[in-house]
Amino acid sequence: MIGPPPALRRRALLGALAVATTSACNRAADPAGRTGGETDGGPWQPTSTSTLARVPDVSVGPVERHEFTSAAMRGARVRWCLMRPPGVRGRVPVAVALHGHGGTAASLAGEPVHLARWLAAAVSDGVPPFAIAAISGGNGFWHTRPDGVDPGALVTDELLPRLADHDHVALGARGRRRRCALLGWSMGGYGALHLGGLLGPDRVAGIAAGSPGLYLDPAAAHPDGFADAAEYERYSVMGRQAELADLPTRVSIGTFDRFFPATLRYVRGFPPGAPLDLHVGVGGHTLGFTFGQLPADLRFVGEALAS
Repeated sequence: MIGPPPALRRRALLGALAVATTSACNRAADPAGRTGGETDGGPWQPTSTSTLARVPDVSVGPVERHEFTSAAMRGARVRWCLMRPPGVRGRVPVAVALHGHGGTAASLAGEPVHLARWLAAAVSDGVPPFAIAAISGGNGFWHTRPDGVDPGALVTDELLPRLADHDHVALGARGRRRRCALLGWSMGGYGALHLGGLLGPDRVAGIAAGSPGLYLDPAAAHPDGFADAAEYERYSVMGRQAELADLPTRVSIGTFDRFFPATLRYVRGFPPGAPLDLHVGVGGHTLGFTFGQLPADLRFVGEALAS
């Protein structure tokens, strides 16, 4: 990465984060007049049109759509898709994108996120080419649930082997070293950090976690992911930052995001010298804030996959 050493960059950004926190505490609401958060229509509330970043108006590359019966999801039919940049031939590295609560693979590839367009724009702007795979993992926070549904294993045990065998993905053959990148937002941001810690740097090249759904108190954690304190303690990423000590990780968060305090605590727990890239911006838990971070997220994982 270009710039100051990771530890110095982290200290500088945490200093800026403290200033941003003070500024945020002096305001009563999101600049767009919203509190953000999950709604009946999904996990995002758009910002006003004056601040909402625009989806790139570009032609997309091939988008493949697949479906299979998942043992990890107890026999449910699961849909996933593979987005590739336009004009790129041959096998390319891959990032796995994890959706937020209420999302699906389709909502990432198309409306409202349009990841295929953001990917095409990123590669056009010079990001090393890569593909993005997205899978519909339900609302279980990308780990094993008490009922036996396991969206984490859906990714690690079912999606990644399929990508390893794919003609257009350079993930490697079975039995050899396989590396992908992970990116996600909200619940998916938590999932990227959680699964990145499980897989480690031998299998993950980099992580981009946007507005991660992190909790300081088990009682406040979403019941769809943490039914009780025991499940929270087992699957919380708090206190497990050392698992990412050698794994390039980007975290972005808005000062008005309800997950901001927990994210602040989380990033402060990384070991000295860890390759952590933190961005704090003015914004809430909104699609607009995500759109503002997507170019940097995709550049980060693209360069990590190419390194």
